[in-house]
Amino acid sequence: MLMEAYDSPEYSKIVNSADLVTPDGMPLVWMLRLKGHPDQQRVYGPTLMLHILEAAARENVPVGFYGSSPEVLQSLLARMQARFPNLKVAYSFSPPFQEMSQEEDAEIVKRINASSVRILFVGLGCPKQEKWMAEHRGKVNAVMLGVGAAFDFHAGVKAQSPAWIQKMGLEWFYRLVTEPRRLWRRYLYHNPRFIFLAIADLLGFLR
Repeated sequence: MLMEAYDSPEYSKIVNSADLVTPDGMPLVWMLRLKGHPDQQRVYGPTLMLHILEAAARENVPVGFYGSSPEVLQSLLARMQARFPNLKVAYSFSPPFQEMSQEEDAEIVKRINASSVRILFVGLGCPKQEKWMAEHRGKVNAVMLGVGAAFDFHAGVKAQSPAWIQKMGLEWFYRLVTEPRRLWRRYLYHNPRFIFLAIADLLGFLR
């Protein structure tokens, strides 16, 4: 996500305009600590999602889910409602892969707002989910939270990396091994550049 923002001024503006941006990866946490924030902790999207769902169930706050495939969404809802029996799911929708018309999009916004959802989890993947949330800011009457692969993880269709791998900052490698065809281009292109630019930034060359 950071490298997508580095490459695209438009996407960078979207990310920087969000109400809250948190560091999901350990390399970002390490960089923040080196740049003067020694107490920075990782905010892992899938774990954050569970904490919010737990609080929503406790406080009777209606939530919604937007993204992924119908099968994944169905499994996700079943698992989350089994885990949090009092959870009120007021809305869920798996959007089509092709771009929707303005009329179709307006209808979706209308249904989301009519459901009285207060927290909408968006699982479209980077950078699509950030762009979707930015485009619907002020239209959707709910807090929108982009959680990336959390839908797949909590639906049980993809395995999460062990905690020790995450702490070492190697979750990307675990995901590459488990999904090589989908992810090899992304990591081969972005990871070396991130390391180079991070070092350049720490040495003061990017200021």
